[in-house]
Amino acid sequence: MTPQVSRDGSDARGNAALKSGIAVLRTFSSDESLLGVSEIAAKVGLHKSTVSRILATLEAEGLVERDTDSRRFQLGLGIIAMAGPLLADLDVRRVSYPCLRDLRRAVGETVALLVWDGTEAVCVEQLPSRSQVKHTTPLGIRYRDAASSSVQVFLAYADAFTVRRLVTSGAIDLPGADESALESLQRRLEEVAQRGYAVNYGETSVDEVGVAAPVFDHRDDPVAAVLVAAPRFRVSRDQVEVIADAARECAKDITQRLGGRVAAG
Repeated sequence: MTPQVSRDGSDARGNAALKSGIAVLRTFSSDESLLGVSEIAAKVGLHKSTVSRILATLEAEGLVERDTDSRRFQLGLGIIAMAGPLLADLDVRRVSYPCLRDLRRAVGETVALLVWDGTEAVCVEQLPSRSQVKHTTPLGIRYRDAASSSVQVFLAYADAFTVRRLVTSGAIDLPGADESALESLQRRLEEVAQRGYAVNYGETSVDEVGVAAPVFDHRDDPVAAVLVAAPRFRVSRDQVEVIADAARECAKDITQRLGGRVAAG
């Protein structure tokens, strides 16, 4: 028996209404968080009365709410409630793994992901090089040397007062730790922030090279560092920039997956 198909168009109307509701929600952004009915109608190409009905339904469900002062609409807390199960499982380590795997394939060296615990860079993920001779970054290892590329990445986005406090307290290891050394470190960190990666070319260990790039979350906070670690004999000075470009692209990919903004170019 052939199943009967509804001819009243109810399914089509339901799909159209759902798509219109989604379109209305997507008009809100970080740059335009407050919108009026006319603005939304112009963006989605619907009549104002239709948009008003959609907004009324969304408001009843807590997905949008009115701003007290302007009476314009903004996204409601109901959005967060819906996303809660996803956000709870969306940790930087899980999100990063496919990007780290691609990075290792591209550079052929050990790659790792490190997070900052306030005073040290801690390795939370590692994909070792397939080469017989390699540098490894074991899970749980901690770096506190100012010359470490991962430490540089995190310090580069901290304020000068925090950097000074960490160094002078001994939490971060900086040889000399006098005013001259602190000024030199600060200049180096400014360069790291400007170019988007840090390099440790045999400074903490004469046989090793480390290149690290920052990962940002949706608040534009640095939440992790992507690290490429390699034996020094296999990485010339000229190759450092090639590795750095690959590390930055990996970090940008992870940043996007975390909802962070990535600069064009």
